[in-house]
Amino acid sequence: MAKLYFRHGTVGSAKTLNLLAVAHNYQQQGKRVLLVKPAVDTRFGAGVIKSRAGLEMQADCIVPNYGTLFVLPDLTDVVCVLVDEAQFLTANDIDVLHRCAHVSPKIPVICYGLRTDFRAKLFPAAARLFELADSIEEVKTTCHYCLRKAIFNLKLVDGRPTKEGPSVELGCEEKYLPACASCYDYQHSIARRD
Repeated sequence: MAKLYFRHGTVGSAKTLNLLAVAHNYQQQGKRVLLVKPAVDTRFGAGVIKSRAGLEMQADCIVPNYGTLFVLPDLTDVVCVLVDEAQFLTANDIDVLHRCAHVSPKIPVICYGLRTDFRAKLFPAAARLFELADSIEEVKTTCHYCLRKAIFNLKLVDGRPTKEGPSVELGCEEKYLPACASCYDYQHSIARRD
């Protein structure tokens, strides 16, 4: 039976590396996967899914930006749909992926993405995945500052923690760090004092 999966983790938890490994394993067996990414994620190129470790693959399907209806392409011979940066999709896009897994053509869909933004607020697509996913798995990493498990995404502007700015603002390690709850709160308390 096909399922909708949500594999979430903080920044730097190797979500995209995991996605690329899953894609590689299917492809090594001669099986076709559909690699999906949102149009808003242009960090490494419009059609490129790239991990911070340097591995990359070309996306097969780009989900349009907010407000445009998302339609999956022909899925003939596709055995699995893999979605990178799922937090940037809309709740309606997640509904499309849910139907792909459960109604037609009943293909497993594995979504990788962030749970929350840098303010610790759920992304709308992540919230919808928590509502609909058959399987929810955490991709774990440690806090940038200590050895505890990271659960928050700490945003930096000019090297200082902030909770200001748009919820969707692209960046890598220069802008976002994984943080445990204690270090997240501590870093913000220091920033407020300065």
